Amino acid sequence: MHAEQMAEEFPVVGLDSAAREAVELLAVRRLPGLIVVDSKGEPHSVLPASQVVRFLVPSYVQDDPSLARVIDESLADQVADKLANVPVRRLLPSDPVELPVVNHDDTVLEVAAIMARLRCPLVAVMKGRKIIGAITASRLLELVVTPH
Repeated sequence: MHAEQMAEEFPVVGLDSAAREAVELLAVRRLPGLIVVDSKGEPHSVLPASQVVRFLVPSYVQDDPSLARVIDESLADQVADKLANVPVRRLLPSDPVELPVVNHDDTVLEVAAIMARLRCPLVAVMKGRKIIGAITASRLLELVVTPH
């Protein structure tokens, strides 16, 4: 089986899309992440949901989780404040990371290897310079454990 056969339609967001809308998309559809594209519509990065959570939680609370108990402000309040007028590009990690993309004719093992090496919950599937879909880790596992 090749990546093209495993790929599913998947939402993409632009670097300058509203972060609030991207987070709502992640939440409503319960996605592991989103594919982020540049102004040409080409893959720029993957925004894992875990990275959004990291953006929302203050660094001092990440460093000392016991502080979360004494802070009066709810995470919901922080989400509204932190995401106001913020583009998706601000949610991305500052360090550049390898782009999690696979070719349409890559095998299951090749896709799994990319996911494992990059520790990414999804990969964009490319045919030439066009995104034809994505493969999530849960979709990959479903295909691996389901007898054909």
